[in-house]
Amino acid sequence: MEKVAEVGKDEDQIELPPGFRFHPTDEELITHYLLKKFMEVNFSTKAIGKADLNKSEPWELPAMAKMGENPWYFFFTKDMKYRTGTRTNRATKTGYWKETGKGKKIRRERSLIGMKKTLVFYRGRAPNGEKTKTNWVMHEYRLDSKLSHRILPNTEK
Repeated sequence: MEKVAEVGKDEDQIELPPGFRFHPTDEELITHYLLKKFMEVNFSTKAIGKADLNKSEPWELPAMAKMGENPWYFFFTKDMKYRTGTRTNRATKTGYWKETGKGKKIRRERSLIGMKKTLVFYRGRAPNGEKTKTNWVMHEYRLDSKLSHRILPNTEK
């Protein structure tokens, strides 16, 4: 399942006029970007890049960003820890992204449309990793599973 990560210069990076910022709300990220990416595999936007968060260290991500300064936004595909399991793999070569706190529900009007999780980067291997001095934080957004099941035909669920 595609997800959006907000992590926080490349030749492909867009030059913006002074004062311009790309700072969508949580609801806008879900409805205008993630949902469209989920519906159209080839959907792309000038504002959000694509990254493999398991093959990239956090300090490499700014160079992969399409635009702007901190925070940066990326689409990424969920990587499962085990082929037959449901646990998400969040490890990189030098560390891992650890979930902190409780996920935040994202609503549009009164309907639940997605979730936002906060992750912090730790060096080393779980559970003995240590929080990095750089304080890398990622906000991971995903569609609500009930919403994605309503959208997809039964053959694609």
